[in-house]
Amino acid sequence: MKYDTLIIGGGLAGLVCGIRLQEAGQRCAILSAGQSALHFSSGSFDLLNRLPNGREVAEPLEALNALPYGHPYQMIGVERVKQFAEQVPEWFRQSVGVQLQGEVYRNHYRLSPIGIVKPAWMSFDEFTPIYNREETPMGKVLLINFEGFLDFYPKFIADAYIQGGGRCCVKLINLPAVEKLRINPTEMRATNIARVFESERQLAKLVAEINRSITDEESVVLPATFGLTSMEPIEYLRAQCRKPVHFVQPVPPSVSGIRTQQRLQDRFMALGGDFFLGDRVENAIFEENRITGLRTHNHGDILFHADHYVLATGSFFSNGIVARPNLVYEPVLGADVYYDASRESWFDKSVFNPQPYMRYGILTDAALHPLREKQPISNCYAAGSILSGYNPLEEGCGSGVAILSAFDVSDKNLSSKQV
Repeated sequence: MKYDTLIIGGGLAGLVCGIRLQEAGQRCAILSAGQSALHFSSGSFDLLNRLPNGREVAEPLEALNALPYGHPYQMIGVERVKQFAEQVPEWFRQSVGVQLQGEVYRNHYRLSPIGIVKPAWMSFDEFTPIYNREETPMGKVLLINFEGFLDFYPKFIADAYIQGGGRCCVKLINLPAVEKLRINPTEMRATNIARVFESERQLAKLVAEINRSITDEESVVLPATFGLTSMEPIEYLRAQCRKPVHFVQPVPPSVSGIRTQQRLQDRFMALGGDFFLGDRVENAIFEENRITGLRTHNHGDILFHADHYVLATGSFFSNGIVARPNLVYEPVLGADVYYDASRESWFDKSVFNPQPYMRYGILTDAALHPLREKQPISNCYAAGSILSGYNPLEEGCGSGVAILSAFDVSDKNLSSKQV
């Protein structure tokens, strides 16, 4: 099978790259081994929340020059990062149908599932950006949870509203359709609750219960367990409830993340891209420093061929890189990996301290070509969390690196095709 570009990895970076290439007229395929990290999304995209020294960042684009050499943003180039970042909200709206809230040039705050106020760059449409971390803009709130739903913590969230100068009343709601999920505790998850409320009939029952519960509250806060396939349930709640409705993310699985993943995947395929879900790339075939084909688990001896390749398989979480007792390696291309030689240096014994292994990933040249035996793979680019030189957890830049590196390598891919 022959394509213009083959993308290994169907997460955020792989799909964004694939969509941009398809929009430019290429014929692409994505080979995806399984679940994307978007299924565990916070409901926001981060660009840069903190510098490596721990200093919090309010204006992420202004802080890019303070990042060390080797950080993906420095490899892409500060001016290119700024240019791409300005395009992100409109590109997601027009190309993918995902509305993002926030301002390009400054971070806002959101409530985490345990009531901690955390910085974010762009949030999905159902979440309300907070621009003053010391106060919540919602006045007195009615905080609602479903009885038996243990992935949402009203007490912690209520405390956050009170600390922000607001007032909060907590209410548990028990609806028969949701109660059925409690027969098996493992079924009482955000995605299953969201499936219940795909029905307008069930939404109407919930709205009636919410409206009966409202007294002098100024707004209603619900767990983000709505809109698995579209924004329609969220829009219905906002239209039918007597007070403004806001949402706070429960712990994963993430309904908003799964919906965004599906929108990206649908858009890629609508443009003519081929998406091979569950087909793991076993190895690549090389001629000198070029890839000439890929062998996958499902297709056996039927090789995939392309002019260009993109490696976007993720980090440890998705087996994009793999750790053994004394070795960290990249399993698909055999790309060079940055890691400390001594295993004792891989981690800090305090789980609350930055962990060195979070910075591990493949080595690339300045154009984001992966290195293999210290030589760049000339017809391959790398994007997303497989890149080394940054700590996505501590710096709060994981989704930003995924999106902006995908923008970068898709542009470089297209430029190289024109040469």
